[in-house]
Amino acid sequence: MKVVLSTRNLAGLLTALALVVLTALTVLTAGASRASAATDVSTIAEALREDPVYVAPAAADQLSSSAADALSEQIRDADKALFVAVLPADQPTEKLFTELRTATGVTGLYAIRVGDAFDARADSSVLPTTAVQNLVSSVEAERDATAQLDDFTDRALANMGGSAPSSWSSSDSDGGVSTAGLITVGAVLVAGGGGAYALVRRRRRLHEEEQRAALERLRVVVDEDITAFGEELDRLDFHPGEPGADDAMREDYEHALDAYERAKTYMAQAGRPEDVRAVTKSIEDGRFSLAKLAARREGRPVPERRAPCFFDPRHGPSVADTTWTPVDGAPREVPVCAADRTRLADGRDPVIREVDTEYGRRPYWDAGPAYGPWAGGYFGGGILPGLLVGTLLGSMMASPVYASDYGSGYGDFGGGGYEGGDVSGADFDSGDFGGGFGGGDYGGGDFGGGGDFGGGF
Repeated sequence: MKVVLSTRNLAGLLTALALVVLTALTVLTAGASRASAATDVSTIAEALREDPVYVAPAAADQLSSSAADALSEQIRDADKALFVAVLPADQPTEKLFTELRTATGVTGLYAIRVGDAFDARADSSVLPTTAVQNLVSSVEAERDATAQLDDFTDRALANMGGSAPSSWSSSDSDGGVSTAGLITVGAVLVAGGGGAYALVRRRRRLHEEEQRAALERLRVVVDEDITAFGEELDRLDFHPGEPGADDAMREDYEHALDAYERAKTYMAQAGRPEDVRAVTKSIEDGRFSLAKLAARREGRPVPERRAPCFFDPRHGPSVADTTWTPVDGAPREVPVCAADRTRLADGRDPVIREVDTEYGRRPYWDAGPAYGPWAGGYFGGGILPGLLVGTLLGSMMASPVYASDYGSGYGDFGGGGYEGGDVSGADFDSGDFGGGFGGGDYGGGDFGGGGDFGGGF
């Protein structure tokens, strides 16, 4: 009888244990199912506030954990607010960027891969819309997620502004710091300190070499400008003691001579491309003095001060603003000299200043970032953005990171407001994150073709 009772008790116990196991399995399965589907915007945003890269469980086959960790480390090391999310193909994409940006509340560049589709958006203070579209277009043909995200990250980090959000630097989610973590960090600092210092020095050296190379290319063009200005002084053939010369003429002439000497001195002392701005500003100032002197000698009214000819500042001060439409570009008003105004009126091409590049002769606005300071000296103030809209140089100068390499003060190129990494909450321009997902369509419609960004300058 005792044995029978024990057997029954054992059977009941086994039954109870089986029910416990089945319940646990059910809970675990439900939890795994929920985790697999945990790609709602709030979950993604919460994860991105703690780490630059989020891979949804249902999209784990697209980007391995090791690849995600390497990508995250690269972004952290660059100290940039770049957020990367990898989501399953069935992830809803309508208003995805706007909702994610609102939920995250951090200014930055947001790159999302949904299945095989890839797209990105950014606050304009971090990276202009045109620059984002160009970056997306450069990698959208890549189908391998790891290669695509690596390439996009490399190119984005080199162009975007701002810094990483402070939330990435926090340690544990509960605010504590584990002893093991401190030991690990200490070991890394000791073992890798020398390597990190060497890496920083190497990057600084490479940056300095790029700046020197840019300055040397620019020096050729600036020397041509200085020479042309000196030749104008000679052609004028003015003598302070000549018959008819008055104090106003002599003052104009002396001012032009001083500007010529200043330009040569500034160029001799230039150590960085941004130093060239003072050179071209002096030349522009001197040319206006020559224009006034010529008018006084000929008995004409003294001209108003105008910007130089847009097509080539060596043409001298402009005489009018004329509508000009570049190939595959939008029309804009540009200051032109008398000769170029006549050419345009006759349906001919203006005489454009071209410079040497690694791709051959190009207009200065397509020759590289170093020509920003060069143009800034000639076309200072708010005029420059309107002239360069849609050009390679204009797009570069619109990026906040440009100022750290080539200086600022060329007009309203930046987006203003919060910088990358700042917590702005819902205070952002929704237009920066609007439009459908995929295909580079920033103007609306799901998976659009990006036609708004076709064509060149």
